[in-house]
Amino acid sequence: MKALGIDIGGSGIKGALVDTLSGELATERFRLETPTPSSPEAILPLLEEIVKKFQHSGVIGCGFPGVIAHKKIQTAANLDKHWIGTNLGQQLKEKTNCPTCVLNDADAAGLAEVRWGAGKDNQGTVLMITLGTGLGTALFKAGHLYPNVEMGRILLNNGKEAESWASSANRKEEDLSWETWASRLNEYLSLMEAYLQPDLIILGGGVAKKAEKFLPLLNLSTEVVPAKLLNHAGIIGAAAHAQAIYEQ
Repeated sequence: MKALGIDIGGSGIKGALVDTLSGELATERFRLETPTPSSPEAILPLLEEIVKKFQHSGVIGCGFPGVIAHKKIQTAANLDKHWIGTNLGQQLKEKTNCPTCVLNDADAAGLAEVRWGAGKDNQGTVLMITLGTGLGTALFKAGHLYPNVEMGRILLNNGKEAESWASSANRKEEDLSWETWASRLNEYLSLMEAYLQPDLIILGGGVAKKAEKFLPLLNLSTEVVPAKLLNHAGIIGAAAHAQAIYEQ
């Protein structure tokens, strides 16, 4: 069973066909740059391009960096604010004639990691954090998702919003050393540890491929591991979630 997974991010929009039984990509990933401005009018044609790229006519799952409630986008921290209030699933369905389901991008990545990746078979509390343009978070208990947990927006002790201080984008923009960035990340993760008492923290996003450069620098009681599905997790989770919804 194959579905199309799309992951909308602040810097890139990625898509691939996914085998929703095995949790593996069925095609190479296709990536487009996120336009500026990142408005619905600018991004929707790119989503159509991804659908056409794979000549897909089936189910589409789409991860979006914001809160999704009652099928509408409620927040868009790292994208154009004109997304707020829109029903992306309905818009994409109208343009492609494909049944479409939209969910928070970190939730999508977490669903993939809990089912097939680093959180597989963990019956405790699992916190998935995507390190990218911002800090996406997804929280699970015994494999069950608590949707739209936006813990990347909390304020740190220095008064700064976490995702404007400790994201992977901050490391690149400010040309931080791994040591300096790991110290910032550790401050954030320590708060997550105190607030949520997770049994496992999974760190995803592209930077997870370089986990050996910063994981040893963290000082936490909770086990912290890199995502196994790396930057593919959001695509895989979105596709699998959508397939499950339309099978009901």
